[in-house]
Amino acid sequence: MAVPYLEKLNPEQRRAVEHGITGAHPSGPLLVIAGAGSGKTNTLAHRVAHLLVHGADPHRILLMTFSRRAAADLGRRAERICAQVLGEHAGIMAAGLPWAGTFHSIGARLLREYAGQIGIQPDFSIHDREDAADLMNLVRHELGFSKTESRFPTKATCLEIYSRAVNSGEALADVLRDVFPWCTRWETELRALFAAYVEAKQAQSVLDYDDLLLYWAQMQADPGIAEHVGSRFDHVLVDEYQDTNRLQATILLTMKPSGRGLTVVGDDAQSIYAFRAATVRNILDFPAAFDPPADVVTLDRNYRSTQPLLEAANAVIGLAKERFTKTLWTDRQSAQRPELVTVRDEMEQARFVATRVLENREMGATLKQQAVLFRTASHSAMLEVELTRRRIPFVKFGGLKFLDSAHVKDLLALLRFAQNPRDVVAGFRVMLLVPGAGPSTARRVLDGMADQPRPIHALANMPVPPRLGEEWRRLVEVMTELHGGKAGWPAEIDLARRWYEPILERVHEDAPTRLADLLQLEQIAAGYPSRERFLTELTLDPPDATSDQSGVPHLDEDYLILSTIHSAKGQEWRSVYLLNAVDGCMPSDLGTGCEADIEEERRLLYVAMTRAKDSLHLVLPQRFFTHSQRAQGDRHVYASRTRFIPREILDHFEFVSWPGAAAAAAAAGLRSGMRVDVAAQMRGMWR
Repeated sequence: MAVPYLEKLNPEQRRAVEHGITGAHPSGPLLVIAGAGSGKTNTLAHRVAHLLVHGADPHRILLMTFSRRAAADLGRRAERICAQVLGEHAGIMAAGLPWAGTFHSIGARLLREYAGQIGIQPDFSIHDREDAADLMNLVRHELGFSKTESRFPTKATCLEIYSRAVNSGEALADVLRDVFPWCTRWETELRALFAAYVEAKQAQSVLDYDDLLLYWAQMQADPGIAEHVGSRFDHVLVDEYQDTNRLQATILLTMKPSGRGLTVVGDDAQSIYAFRAATVRNILDFPAAFDPPADVVTLDRNYRSTQPLLEAANAVIGLAKERFTKTLWTDRQSAQRPELVTVRDEMEQARFVATRVLENREMGATLKQQAVLFRTASHSAMLEVELTRRRIPFVKFGGLKFLDSAHVKDLLALLRFAQNPRDVVAGFRVMLLVPGAGPSTARRVLDGMADQPRPIHALANMPVPPRLGEEWRRLVEVMTELHGGKAGWPAEIDLARRWYEPILERVHEDAPTRLADLLQLEQIAAGYPSRERFLTELTLDPPDATSDQSGVPHLDEDYLILSTIHSAKGQEWRSVYLLNAVDGCMPSDLGTGCEADIEEERRLLYVAMTRAKDSLHLVLPQRFFTHSQRAQGDRHVYASRTRFIPREILDHFEFVSWPGAAAAAAAAGLRSGMRVDVAAQMRGMWR
């Protein structure tokens, strides 16, 4: 039977969309292996729409993605498709997909709903990474670990170790041995620190980012709760499954142990987040997790890149030790193979990229249609200098988030402290904003509030040093009003901003620019039904900042994209330049500890290569200077082509030397043409 809205899909996409859908009843488990540029998002949106068209209740569909924006985009696409099919009867989509979001945001909602059954307060605060590190540091200091004879791990390292252990499900000793070997001597102290950190969070009714998954997984360890949560959803769809960790896989398998109604989409070849405890094993082992095994549909038709680019990328990933077999193909033919560009050093690499970018611009490609990718953010330092010298505007991705900028964190801390007066990190930050209030004052006030049944009332009646005067009174007034909720939401954020504005003007020289961020925050807040929902969602998925990206052009201007490979995942550009495609950088010299690390580095190169639509340039500097050698003169280390492009696949690439031989000779003041046949002389030595 002809189904018009499915006719634009290719056969494999249509198989994934229609799999097991007979009415609204859930089908068996499905794994969709979606190769790079294969129309994964379009396919997933069509599957959601197909479910709805066939009578599925949108309130019983759980859609989990890795960003709130991705969830919103999928919802909009599904809604458009439903509108095409159902027309005026598409009212079923009026409420959208109420259970669409990230793992962490869905986890936060469920934990609040089941709080009474799992022993937590439903009005818990959520700490982002920086706030969690601050609390870890407070506990670290209270335990005396900041005064050890030899250096104890920093707060950031402690939090990273804790997060790794929680998300990977591995024992602390194993995490320390495999990932943080320099910290193994502190295992006993770290175990005590983490226990005290958990107690501090529970005393303050605070959950950190990792807790949203950990508590959810622990909650579903109870068979009754797991069955109840699973029964709420007929269909569970998960995007980017290759980037999930063991906790997330556990959550899914306890929610849908039979796999009925479960669809996961991903690409094992793009699993590149092991540093976040993601494991490629989740997607590789998914079919065998069920009896009978999950069905597998492979999307291997690429709509992004040319055939020569795909052949080179297929050759690179084809050498992987373990993978789902797929060969990307396309109708986009071209005679241009990807280039392996040999340059003398990093300085020449920067000149090459800048020159080619400008040449492409003169040929009609905008700067925005071109991107420079690199394994590590520091790799672009010399290029940034060259781009600045040539006045080529650029944006480097991987910068501060909105939530990380000081002024936004100040305002959100006030709202969080009013929401949960036992949140020590938020309270500490707010109190230090008052002129004359130091750490000892803040600590004394917070300790005085901690064991009071009405902490805001205790704050209002607490004696404070006279030097704080009017400013302290203003803080108490705004806290009382915010906590009471009389102003209502979102008027409360306007109240908080008016309290904070004098502080903003006193502390920051660029106050007008930062004020624009706060006004933008108010506009964002207006889209949320409550302060609690706003604080939760903004913590889990913050938008970009404006004032902290100094030098970024306006959006209507043209600029070159600079990005780490991790930040580039999911993006595409007409021309891509990959810096430092040599061993030591790709793979990173820190990423060769074991075979699993090396395989992930191979997948990183594959992800970088498959971002290109028309042209790809892998740049190979022949030598690198080190900081220690630079001061001693022209000392350097030589680099070799990345091991992921061995001799047997070189026929998929074009070799380029830059600058060309003639240009190099002219630069040295020499005439073109051969001057000395050294090769012939060397042969003659042995005859």
